Amino acid sequence: MQLKFKFKRRLLTRLFLTSLSIIALVGFGLAWLVNILYAQNNYNEETAQLIAEIPKVAAELKENNLIPDDSQWLTENNTPKRYIIASCNEAFTQIWTSSLAADRGLFDTCERFNQIRTDAPPYYLTLADNKNYFVYLLSVEIAKNKYNLLVMKDAQKLEQELNKFSHRTYWRLAMVLGLAFVLLISAAYWGMRPLVRLRNELQQVSSGKAKALSNDYPVELEGVTQALNQLLQQSSAQQERYQNAMNDLAHSLKTRLAAVHAITDDSSLDKNSASEKIMQQVSQMDLLVKYQLKRAMLGRKGLKQQQTSVAPLVEQLAQMLFKVYRDKQVNFSANIPQEQVFPGDKGDLMELCGNLMENAFKMCISQVAVSAYYSDNGEFVLIVEDDGPGVVDIIRQRIVERGVRADTQKPGQGIGLAVCHEIVISYNGHMAIETSDLEGAKFIITIPI
Repeated sequence: MQLKFKFKRRLLTRLFLTSLSIIALVGFGLAWLVNILYAQNNYNEETAQLIAEIPKVAAELKENNLIPDDSQWLTENNTPKRYIIASCNEAFTQIWTSSLAADRGLFDTCERFNQIRTDAPPYYLTLADNKNYFVYLLSVEIAKNKYNLLVMKDAQKLEQELNKFSHRTYWRLAMVLGLAFVLLISAAYWGMRPLVRLRNELQQVSSGKAKALSNDYPVELEGVTQALNQLLQQSSAQQERYQNAMNDLAHSLKTRLAAVHAITDDSSLDKNSASEKIMQQVSQMDLLVKYQLKRAMLGRKGLKQQQTSVAPLVEQLAQMLFKVYRDKQVNFSANIPQEQVFPGDKGDLMELCGNLMENAFKMCISQVAVSAYYSDNGEFVLIVEDDGPGVVDIIRQRIVERGVRADTQKPGQGIGLAVCHEIVISYNGHMAIETSDLEGAKFIITIPI
């Protein structure tokens, strides 16, 4: 059986490897540069020392009769110290070799140096004795004669010092890289904690334990968390709209279904009349379904560019409610001019009048009155009142909330008035609850035109 391992792609691993590679590259580059500078510094120190010893070098040249004896300073610097020297002409052809260099067989030093003299110092050569040397070029003029002197030093000691320095440099670099490794792990853990927290909060939102993400995230994640919270709010609002739309649709269809049931039980109607009235209710149901679906998609927005006649709609609703509450023998009156229009969608007006009139028919003793007009301030005013028990002051503010009912003795879900309030608010209107002259409840809806 062959096992296959599939490695997961991790952003943290990519960031970690990239950062460590950059640090390593910069570190090794700096170490290489430090070593070069160290070697150049040693080379410059040796060169400065040789320049200080030029009189001694010249003294050695004098011993070999290469310069005339006309200077007292050569005698003063005539010491037994010997140098590995090769003298070159301007074409770097070797014209003289010191005794110490001759003992080592270094007779082609100038020619070999000529091949690398255009390079940057330090000059490092393997000469005829197969040993490594650092070569120092001294261009001097002695007794009006120009010399290119190549002074050589055995590179073994300098190489040992350079290797020792390089080892120390790279050991220090290794320590820095180790510390950088630890700091990168710490930074990665610390930097990724907000993402881990974000994942946990999203899991809580997904499981229903939370509704939104917290706000105290780093600046770099604020845009992401705010966008996610907006998305969650929109999703929650849309879900709530759909839920409310279904509840509102069920509440609206309940009255129409009751009217259909009443029509089918009405023995005074012939078959054709009953079918016509049932089709009217079915048509209203279809309109309500389309209206609620539109509200679920778009939310509550007052459509003021439309106008709807009020009187015919109120009359249709009254006829339906007469069927539903035929046992009450309700005395209904409507004070609505035929030219009166509602400044909005027909579905909104149907919901407003339907819910308020149904509550009035349900709660009244025997009288219900509906009126509509334009106020002096240019506002549309709709009033629905009855002679029932009314609404006590203590719950008038809360009765427009979903699920809150004024009368728990009669069946209902506490949705109708909440729907009316949402519609009125969508038109920037106002709904007030007062005591009617009929001694019952009086609902006053005011909508600016």
